[in-house]
This record gives sequence, structure tokens and C-alpha cells, in this order.
Amino acid sequence: MRKIAVVGYPNVGKSSLVNRLSGTKETVVHEMAGVTRDRKEVDAEWNGKRFILVDTGGIDEDDPDTMAASVRRQSMTALSDCDAALLVVDAKAGLRPGDEDVADMLRRSDIPVLLAANKCDTVKDIPYSAEFHKLGLGDPFAVSAAQGLGVGDLLDRLSDMIGDDLVFGPQPEAPVRLALIGRPNVGKSSMVNQLTGEDRVIVSPIAGTTRDSIDTPLIVPADLAGGRERQVLLVDTAGLRRAAKIEGELEQASAARARRAAERADVALVVCDAVEGVTAQDLRIAELAMQSGCATALVLNKWDLIRDSDQDADKVLQAAQDLAGSKLRLRPRVLTASALTGRQVSRLLAEAVAIADRSKERIPTPQLNRFLAEITEARQPPAVQGKRLKVLYGAQTETAPPRFAIQINSRSRITKAYVYYIENRLRERFRLEGVPIIMDLVEHRSRRSER
Repeated sequence: MRKIAVVGYPNVGKSSLVNRLSGTKETVVHEMAGVTRDRKEVDAEWNGKRFILVDTGGIDEDDPDTMAASVRRQSMTALSDCDAALLVVDAKAGLRPGDEDVADMLRRSDIPVLLAANKCDTVKDIPYSAEFHKLGLGDPFAVSAAQGLGVGDLLDRLSDMIGDDLVFGPQPEAPVRLALIGRPNVGKSSMVNQLTGEDRVIVSPIAGTTRDSIDTPLIVPADLAGGRERQVLLVDTAGLRRAAKIEGELEQASAARARRAAERADVALVVCDAVEGVTAQDLRIAELAMQSGCATALVLNKWDLIRDSDQDADKVLQAAQDLAGSKLRLRPRVLTASALTGRQVSRLLAEAVAIADRSKERIPTPQLNRFLAEITEARQPPAVQGKRLKVLYGAQTETAPPRFAIQINSRSRITKAYVYYIENRLRERFRLEGVPIIMDLVEHRSRRSER
């Protein structure tokens, strides 16, 4: 699909306009300047045409801060990768030198440019947009991201600009949605950059640099994806701290988006700091992902530091596996990687695709019932007042996540421990580590079941 970069000076309302144009709330919006840092791609559609809006951080050539320089580089990269640009200015603030700097950069580019004068919230504000004719980018569109004024006209022009080659057609195979979640500063953004092979998101030693959930499409080669090329949509998220430590509306919004990223993901990789080990907050984040219904694995990042130290790497890994197995019901796998060196990073994609595929598999009913017979023989079901529980029959009713209907002779005789026993044996036999499992225990009251 065609990409349109949304650029401009800080705090002119770019992210708000992206949300309005796409009909979503994908981007973080806040009255404080400089909230958007990384570039974020958001799908949009108008008049039967699909395109991608690329939200970018504000460009301020005069800001000497290193973070501002990183934001500028991200915006420039977005422009080099896009087919058109939408320059957003603040109509109420009037023409500023920063607007002229960005406009001058766009005039020297070889892509078409539209100009949107934002914050024209009423009809009386529309005349403010006339001043921006001086930028030499054609007639400005007077719009209001907050109120929706003029947005339809702007979308019509964007639709005309991208041509007629983007009408709806056959839908490709849905990509595996992979969310990277974890505490602040454990290396999630570095992992994204290593996976994509580019500086896709800003990396900084300052905790909390990432404030939005950044979607990045990837292609996993056939040799890593079970014999055929697969698509993955990679979501880097803001760090999740304990609720008591979340400060201000901005961080609350970022944390909420990280949670929503887990909710819409097929697989979540919980990135942990290998030097610190799996912490209580890591386990809470993994639980959050599991409650969202997505398959989960833990990743011990910065594994190069473990190998370069005098620690026993096997013992460190085993300790993390034991902790995850004892504290997390889904018993997720624990993987190791180094975003710094790239070691084992490609394996994470292979594992994510494999977990997503396993969560969609259906276990044949005869095979499932042979399994149930074997595990009940290995460990007898519990008895209550001299009458023993009988596991009669099982069938898988749904996938992604797998759901099983298991018929038993009496619900009053089942125990939580025996349910966990069945669930854990299912994971071991059918490689469902980290995959949510739903079990419906159905009481069967036929005479045959009571004999």
C-alpha cells in the first residue's frame, strides 16, 4: 500500500489528525509537545482505497537536544520511505520559522505534498489558514482534528493523490501479530531494530523513551517459518511499570496502549533483562498477556552479558525456566537473545510463528481420547465419598486459543489440582507451552457413566 508521511513542527496536532483521518485512536495524543518520537504506521481507508498514514515526531531544526535529533532522523527516514507527504501546521499559532524549515525540506523532495492547516475548530477560524500560502505548497486545507471540520475534503484529496491502484481486492493471509512487551529499558526497542535490520525505533538509555505501540511488518523467510514465507506484524510497546509507579496521564496512556497491543496480538514476547533475571514485574506482565488470550514466551535479553560474565549460563536459564514454570499457569518457554549482538534474535521470530501455528492446530478426537485414557491411567482421578471421578470423552471445539469440551461423570468430584494436571499434560504432549487452554468440563448423567 501507498504510504503518506504526516510531518510538521512539534505540537501542531499531527497525531490527532492521524487518528481523525484513520478513524482510530492508534496514536498517543497529549497537549505536551514532543510526545510522538518514533514513526508509527496506521492503516486508513477512504472511497474504497487503502493507504498507510505514517505519524512522525515534530521536526525542530533549532532544538539541540539529542532526543530531538533522533526524532528528526526518524521523520526523515519516514519521508524517504513514503510516496507522499502531508505537512501539518497550526493555523491559530500562525506561520512560524519551524514551518518554513519543514516546507523548504519538502519542496526539495521529489514526492507530492499536501498542506493541512490544523486547529480550525470553527468556521470563523478558517481565514487563519490563508497565511500558509506563503509556504509555496499550494492551497492549505483548513481542518480540525479535534472537531472533524474539513477532514472529508482532505481525505478526498489524499484519495485522489494515491491514484486508482489501491481498490479493495483479495485479502492476503493474515500476518502473525507479535507484541514485544516488558518493563522499561529492558531492550525492547533495540530488539525491534535488530529484527528489522534498521533504526526503526529510537533507542535511548533513558527509561520510557518509547511512548506508543509501533507496528512494523516483517517477512520471516521460509527456512525459519516451517517451510514457507510468513508475514509478521511486529508491535514494539511502551514499558510497563508497576501501577503505583506510573506517573501522569501520558505514561498512563502509553501503558494502556501496551496492554491493548497484547490484547490484539497472537503472540507476546515478554522481554526481560537477563542480568536482573525474571522479576516479579516480568511475571505480572506475562500474566497480563496471558489474560489477554495470546500465546506467550519469555525472552532473556542481554544474554551476551551473561556469557561474558563469570555466571553459569545454564544455571541462569534453568532458574528462569523453573520460576516461569512454577509461577505462570501457561508454563511459557524461556528463550535467550541479545539485541546488541543479534545472537538468537531471528530464532525469536521462528518461535513466535511456531507458537501462533500451534495455537491454531486442531487435535484429532481419537488422538485426544487416547491421550486422556493414558493420563487417567497414569494418575487416577480423585474420589469423593467413595465415588471416583471418571473422564469419559473429550473433543476440541475451538482453536486460537484451543478449547476442549471434556465430559465427566460428576462435576462435584473434580478438583482444581486434577484440572491443572490434565492441562499441564496437554501442554507437554502437544507442545502448547505458553498457549492459553480453555477446558469446559461437561457433566454427563447417562446410566452408563454412573456404572
